[in-house]
Amino acid sequence: MFDDFFMRALIAGIGVALVAGPLGCFIVWRRLAYFGDTLSHAALLGVALAFLFEVNITAAVFAVSACVSIALLLLQRGATLSADALLGLLAHASLALGMVVLAFLTWVRFDLMGLLFGDILAVSKSDLATIWLGGAVVLGILAAIWRPLFAATVNSELAEAEGMNPARANIIFMLLMAAVIAIAMKIVGVLLITAMLIIPAATARRFAAGPEQMAVLAALIGAASVVAGLFGSLEWDTPSGPSIVVASLGFFLLSLVPTGRRLTRGRDRPATEPRHGAKG
Repeated sequence: MFDDFFMRALIAGIGVALVAGPLGCFIVWRRLAYFGDTLSHAALLGVALAFLFEVNITAAVFAVSACVSIALLLLQRGATLSADALLGLLAHASLALGMVVLAFLTWVRFDLMGLLFGDILAVSKSDLATIWLGGAVVLGILAAIWRPLFAATVNSELAEAEGMNPARANIIFMLLMAAVIAIAMKIVGVLLITAMLIIPAATARRFAAGPEQMAVLAALIGAASVVAGLFGSLEWDTPSGPSIVVASLGFFLLSLVPTGRRLTRGRDRPATEPRHGAKG
């Protein structure tokens, strides 16, 4: 029998993976990996503010990540800088601000390594409730906006012409990303969150025949990575968060092994790749 803390870690990790997989598909389709990095860097500022004002860490991280998302939208409309320059500015500025605020909190003891790389083995029952209830809400909203969001990913102008309101779907998607990063932070930490979003989705893309199938496969591959990573961490006494990411990387590397089906499809555009490029 496994200890209670290990079972809680498994349940929490699987809950995060089931949510991160489908959202990660849109990150891959839209080429928004740097956006995920920006929000994960902003999470550290949210943690610092949570300590400073003595509020819930998950709520603070979500609030800061949401503010960074909105700031990005506003800056994109009025600034002459490119999107990647704006993302770099916001990512490093928020990370530096977070570190500076933490440096001033001399009366607070916190585990910096846990914040950066996660501490899934310390997940509590209340954390489990937050992860699964919050994840269910995120998946429900994603299912509701799936059609306009995917249409905007394929061709934003066409989606708008069909009355789908892609701008609203994009804003909701950014807020969902902020929510997932807030609930996933304790699992893999602020530096590894983006990996959990991207790697399972990138792996699933090599097998999926359609967008919905890719979302389901990404969730399952993420869950399998959690299980493999935690058991590997238990066996070899390695850090749990990085072990999950390494397991996910292992699945991706296995997906690169050529098979007859993928060799045939390799001559064509993958079925899960939007044809007209990504619109942010």
